Amino acid sequence: MERTFHMLLYRAFHAQRNALRPVLGELGLGAGQPKLLSYLRQNGPCGQRELAGYFEIDPAAVCRMLDSLQKGGFVTRRADEQDKRRDLIALTPAGEAAYEAWQERCRAMEERMLAGFTPEERAHFADYLGRAYRNLKTERGEEP
Repeated sequence: MERTFHMLLYRAFHAQRNALRPVLGELGLGAGQPKLLSYLRQNGPCGQRELAGYFEIDPAAVCRMLDSLQKGGFVTRRADEQDKRRDLIALTPAGEAAYEAWQERCRAMEERMLAGFTPEERAHFADYLGRAYRNLKTERGEEP
């Protein structure tokens, strides 16, 4: 099989997802939900549109994920004091705990994935992936 960059990235992405998929069930999370917890943890309460814009996903998909996270007790919704037409989404203590557990499992997976890489190689690899992302965003006329 031809070893093109897009195929190598695709295979690495799917291997990573398969390594982490069992963790989702253990934590009571669904696909795509950990990234929402991560954003909320890093940025604090925000609106649904902000989440959808940051992750470049359909607002309706974000709404479904948030509904599920709210039912699971991971997030709360409350009216925005400045704009009563929108809700602010915030992490609950259960959401914080799920985020921490997810991060721990991701760090362990990354250690397995990058076994044998020197610290310098890891830094270069992260830089390469970031640059590739920015190149594609810029090509489409979007802000990276």
